Amino acid sequence: MIQTNSIEFYSVYVTFSNEEEAVKISNQLVSEGLAACANIMPKISSVYLWEGKLQNVSETLAFYKTNVNKIEKLQSRTKELHSYETPCILILPIFGGEPGYLDWVRNSL
Repeated sequence: MIQTNSIEFYSVYVTFSNEEEAVKISNQLVSEGLAACANIMPKISSVYLWEGKLQNVSETLAFYKTNVNKIEKLQSRTKELHSYETPCILILPIFGGEPGYLDWVRNSL
């Protein structure tokens, strides 16, 4: 079911320097009740310019599921724990999904 009048859930996309950092921070965010879960995808390839230099690096990607009440704290806590000076933290609204799964997210936070 798609509800466009108000967003209750969010997926947060974050890249990390390596899998160890992603797991460590993910454990912290879930333990603190800021994310219902984390999906970690090791070894993605990233290409970008940083300080005028082309970068081709291997990173780890994590997606977090959270709600409107936790999103700001999750973002600030991720930035606080992250090793990057300017981490990639993108907040993506979830417009709908499997009702049972969304109930689980709701009840996990």
